[in-house]
Amino acid sequence: MSHVARHVRVTGRVQGVFFRAWTAEQARILRVCGWVRNAPDGSVEAHLQGDKWAVQRMIELLHRGPPSAEVDQVAVEDSELGAALEFEVRH
Repeated sequence: MSHVARHVRVTGRVQGVFFRAWTAEQARILRVCGWVRNAPDGSVEAHLQGDKWAVQRMIELLHRGPPSAEVDQVAVEDSELGAALEFEVRH
């Protein structure tokens, strides 16, 4: 099993629409570790790590977001694997 890590920034109407909670739920279903948080510029940032397929699927889901979100763009960068063992919502 190949593990990867990605840093993701999602822009659009993504704050105040339960984006972080939805992201955490999807990550737990896919067994992706890491975190998600609101950024000061109105975007949502996430660190995703786990099985390559699961992380890719998570990124695909972020392009859609929860029902009340309007995603404009998802920027993805390679990242370093961390020590995360679960997924957390950061405040």
